[in-house]
Amino acid sequence: MTVFLALAVAGLRSGDDAVVRACYVAMDLTARYAIVPLAAGALVSGLVSSLGTPWGLLRHWWVLVKFGLIVVAAVVLLRQLAPIAALAQAATTGDLAGDASAARWSEARLSLVVHAAGGLLVLLAAMVLAVYKPRGMTRYGYRRTAARPTTAGRRTSDG
Repeated sequence: MTVFLALAVAGLRSGDDAVVRACYVAMDLTARYAIVPLAAGALVSGLVSSLGTPWGLLRHWWVLVKFGLIVVAAVVLLRQLAPIAALAQAATTGDLAGDASAARWSEARLSLVVHAAGGLLVLLAAMVLAVYKPRGMTRYGYRRTAARPTTAGRRTSDG
């Protein structure tokens, strides 16, 4: 994601047409063949690990918020694939060159920077939640904890 942001900034700020064209083509390839598969992997591994650990998916707020952040980021990413591909196509056909075309594409180019920075912040927030694991259970988590039998009063076979 950091490389994608760097390419978006370079594509927006550079005055060299060759650099701008290379940035948007590289962004398209990076999004399709690296970021999208990694986002899918994050969703699947997060779901599997949340269901296979005591944290659960619905027991703790931080797990639910983290999963929600990743789902929203993945949806936004998938919605941004078309504008990224359009910019890459315009870059390869030379449609980005010239003052009139640059003005036409400026909003899309700025949008890529904003979305890349936002995606990076979402990933940072998810990482902070995973490391610090703030307290707080959902109602479901409280019910599950209250319904779990305790072993404090049980006798063992030793005596």
